[in-house]
Amino acid sequence: MSQSSLGDIWASPDAIFARKELLNIDHIPEEDRIIGRDDEIEDLASQIHPAVRGGSPRNTLIYGKTGTGKSLVAKHVTQSAQKFAKQQGTKMGRVYIDCTQSATETRVVINTAHTLNNPDKTGISIPVTGLATDVYYHRLWQILDELYDVAIIILDEIDKLKDNEILMQLSRAGESGKVDSCKVGIIAISNKISFKKSLDERILSSLQDREFIFPPYDANQLRAIMRNRADAFHDGVLTDDAIPLSAAFAAREHGDARKALDILRNAGELAKHEDSEQVQEHHVRDAREKADIDRFSQLLEGQPTQAKAAVYALSLLAEHERDNEFSTREIYDVYKTVSDELDMDTLSHRRMHDRLSEQVFLDILGESERVGRGRGQGVTNYYFLMEDSHTVQKVIHQDSRFEDLDNTDFRV
Repeated sequence: MSQSSLGDIWASPDAIFARKELLNIDHIPEEDRIIGRDDEIEDLASQIHPAVRGGSPRNTLIYGKTGTGKSLVAKHVTQSAQKFAKQQGTKMGRVYIDCTQSATETRVVINTAHTLNNPDKTGISIPVTGLATDVYYHRLWQILDELYDVAIIILDEIDKLKDNEILMQLSRAGESGKVDSCKVGIIAISNKISFKKSLDERILSSLQDREFIFPPYDANQLRAIMRNRADAFHDGVLTDDAIPLSAAFAAREHGDARKALDILRNAGELAKHEDSEQVQEHHVRDAREKADIDRFSQLLEGQPTQAKAAVYALSLLAEHERDNEFSTREIYDVYKTVSDELDMDTLSHRRMHDRLSEQVFLDILGESERVGRGRGQGVTNYYFLMEDSHTVQKVIHQDSRFEDLDNTDFRV
């Protein structure tokens, strides 16, 4: 491509998007653009209200399915609190940690300290590696006392942490004398309402938290959310069908606003790629499939071949059988055929069950329990796909080991 051609690309205006950042899930919009979460905003604000004047914020646990506004509300409320605190002369620090990216205690401490630190004022360095965890903690405590009256730490998708010791350390920082003057508050966010059951009694006692559950958005709220961000596109670009159809698709997925925005953004990208002047219905339908594939690809990325084979076996069952949930035994029988076709070692029944459990933890699969009938019948675990079988197979076929598999070769 010539320099003049590149120059034409840089100079040409975007015919579809006017403010594309409004469709990014990480974008924190103005409060009047946040739909259906007035009560949740008020509830969370009441928990951290003392912090704006230097008091102790209350630790909070937030639950809800993906795309229900948990992270958005936490970011919005703490950002607003920080601005108001500054007006009151309170030095407030705020940190957002994505625990899918920082999954260990040490990594959370490093990223928290690095975000809050001002080395020109503290003289403290936070190397990315090379120090013991307790040394990183010590430097974090120094930073907090030297720079802040209060600090609020958001731990998003906290159920992805490999252990929960960080909760104990942060919640007891003042009580145990680790920090002298700074008050520390935690906002922990999880998609799993059962998360708290994984915490031991000493952590629960230390947290003394308040819990809130965010309900899914309904279709009307999803439409309102997207209409409030319609100015991400130029006037006249969105057809009348684009927003209602995106909302309808997302409403089927447990009211997932994240997915609704992904679909609308991808639909705009497809229209742009086709040099279309408008985002039309077929763009939205194609974007919905792309959003499903992108999400599932991210979840499955880096998973071992054996795990993919087990998920692929479940997808075959889901495609050919009327039921949606299948026992480990049913999946294992098909898995053995898949492993034979791939010419790879076949795991034992127990080890494949462990692989399936790992996929549930990663939100790749869902799991339910059924109690057997009759004498001596116990509880059996059943597994189901979180995406449709077509999407699952399309993603797994992207792996070169699976690309030649034809699902018609399998007899389920």
